Formats: sequence, C-alpha cells, structure tokens
Amino acid sequence: MVLLSFDIEEFDMPFEYGKEISFEDQIQISIQGSHAILDLLAKYQIAATFFSTATFAIHAPEIIERIREEGHELASHTYYHSKFEPKDLLASKQKLEALFGAEVYGFRMPRMMPVSEAEIEQAGYVYNSSINPTFLPGRYNNLHIPRTYFKQGSVWQLPASVSPIFRIPLFWLSFHNFPLWYYKHLFNKAYQKDGYINIYFHPWEFTNLENKERFGFPGYVSKNSGVKMIDRMDQLMLWIRQKNLPTSTIINFINSIS
Repeated sequence: MVLLSFDIEEFDMPFEYGKEISFEDQIQISIQGSHAILDLLAKYQIAATFFSTATFAIHAPEIIERIREEGHELASHTYYHSKFEPKDLLASKQKLEALFGAEVYGFRMPRMMPVSEAEIEQAGYVYNSSINPTFLPGRYNNLHIPRTYFKQGSVWQLPASVSPIFRIPLFWLSFHNFPLWYYKHLFNKAYQKDGYINIYFHPWEFTNLENKERFGFPGYVSKNSGVKMIDRMDQLMLWIRQKNLPTSTIINFINSIS
C-alpha cells in the first residue's frame, strides 16, 4: 500500500533562515502548491491524506473543499505551524471537523517533533504519524523507535518510511536531492520489506523556492522545487500506477490493519 501525505500549512519555513514573509504570502504560496498536488492526484486517481493546520484550513477554504470533494482524507497538523500548546490537539481536531464536515482521525506534529502520546489519545485521535525513525543531526535521533507501525495505548503510531537496515529517510528532502532512480530503488526496498510506504511532502515544494534573497534556503532545500517538483511527482505517480501498487488514505490503511 502506498500512503502519500501532504502537510498543508502556513509557509513559515523562511523564518528558520532569517527571512521575513508575510502571513498572506505564507497562505497563498501553500494554496498554489496545494492545487498543484490535487491536480496530480486527480490525474492519477490517487487518494491521499492531507495534514492541515487549522489556521491554513480557515484561510484556504477552497483547498479544504477540493480535499473533501475529491475523496481525500483530512487530518490535523495542529492549530498553528509555528507554535504549539497541548490544548491545540483537541482544538485543531474540532475546528477541522467543523470546516471539513467529517471526523478527523489522524495527527502529525509540525516538523515531526515529539508530542505527548497520552495527550494524543486524550484528544481522540486514532493514529499519530509524527515520527521519522532515523538519525539526522540536530533534528531526529529515533533509531530506537520501530521502523514500521505499532500501537501505543489506543493510538496507532505510523512512522515515516525509511529504508531497511540503514534507515535512509524517504521524506521530502530525499525526493528533492536523490536521483529519481535511486529514490525509486529505496522506495522498492522499503515496500518489499514492509508491505507499505508512508511518505510526506509540503505544498510549498511545488512552488519555486530558488530565490535565496527572498527565502534564504540552501540549495538542498530549493533543489528541484516548483515545476521540477511537479514533474518529479508526476513521474513518481506514473511509476506507482505502472507498477500497479495500491494506494490509500492513511485512515483506510489503519482500518485494514486494525
């Protein structure tokens, strides 16, 4: 099963590189990228999961409507992308359910940061996909955590996919920087080992990030962004379809293993 997911949010990443960006631009850039993603998913008839902040959902109702109308899953990415309080777990779930008109089952913490599992359970989530089970200096040190799904209390944990043995992450930065043939090779290795793939991206990747004066991004972040990213994702989705790999929203996958 191929689980494609997208973290739709305020595009606040330039702040990490000492740049300012208006709230309006944060929202508009993510709206633009979200439409590009939804167009590709529609082209290949793939259902995906969108982890949205409540803030983005409030300011991008046309995206939430497309997600609902085109058969995708909406999950929580907390209330604000740049700040977090435990109360936001329940508040974001409730706001997204009101906007989406359907229950929200899943959660992913911004930047895959740690989150209290007890509070996730208390807020009523069925699954949490906030773990990158790899080692990245200054970001993740999760080699002690299982590579694949497991249950903690009543909540399913669904880590992002990494390769077997060496745990090379298959997340968005790998997709931008590895040759596409090598990314597919790692994808195949993980799929054959685990029986599924859980990979995630962001809408702003599908817009041009190469203006260093504006965004401040190093080359490994801006590489293959914009139309190049759209083309690479188009190739990946075509390859998935050519291999006849089944695709699913995360909640449908969780229901299949429960």
